[in-house]
Amino acid sequence: MLCRASLTSRTLGVALKRWCRHHRLLTDDLVHRLTVTDGVAELIVEEKRDLGPMREFCLITSLRFVIGYACWLIDSRIALDETAFAFEAPLHSDVYPLLFSPGPVRFGSDRTGFRFDGTLSGSCATARRAVDDPDAEARASADRVEVPAGDRLLTQRARGRLKRGFYSAASLAEELNLSVRTLYRQLHDEGTSLQTLKDEARLDKAIDLLRRTERPIKQISQAVGFRNEKSFARAFRSWTGYPPTAYRSDTNSSIRKA
Repeated sequence: MLCRASLTSRTLGVALKRWCRHHRLLTDDLVHRLTVTDGVAELIVEEKRDLGPMREFCLITSLRFVIGYACWLIDSRIALDETAFAFEAPLHSDVYPLLFSPGPVRFGSDRTGFRFDGTLSGSCATARRAVDDPDAEARASADRVEVPAGDRLLTQRARGRLKRGFYSAASLAEELNLSVRTLYRQLHDEGTSLQTLKDEARLDKAIDLLRRTERPIKQISQAVGFRNEKSFARAFRSWTGYPPTAYRSDTNSSIRKA
């Protein structure tokens, strides 16, 4: 019923708000609330009664239902920035990062819920295709645990980190809460590589410095992670077809003509 009530939603945000609202028709023991602030979405589960020995199971299951259904709706894995629980870490706490990844999991918090990128409000293509599909609810139920393979979110997160600095594979993997082997494997599965993402970040920064500053090429090469000017010039030419000095000259000439 919860799945069907949200199937016609045009965005993920609308679908999750409907889920939260309609969940109260089933039970008011747990109340779900979705907020989006400064680009960060947060889904909180409020406990309205003492859940007793079933508390941990109820909270975990409730959150897994929501995140699994949301992934199915947009046909992509949703990377959680953080998950929090309002109870102390259980003896089996090492299992939690597998259930709520890749962000950290905190225990003893003042709330139970998770945070993720609030810009993930794209159209729910899978949901619209499923409206006329009698097996849609069955597949949604199965996908509560198995996230879709067509995931591109690690590439986005890695690209965002690399724009802030040039990481080694080990430090980037640690930043993303992954092993180095998993980082390489998942990027490969998404059709890219760490080196490709590093080159993109270096090129973007180099172009920005060439356009906005008068810094010598040697300084720019060091700023974007090259040991010497020759290596930078060779790489820049392979990326753009121009040596850095010619690119800067052409850019400045175009600005003056404009």
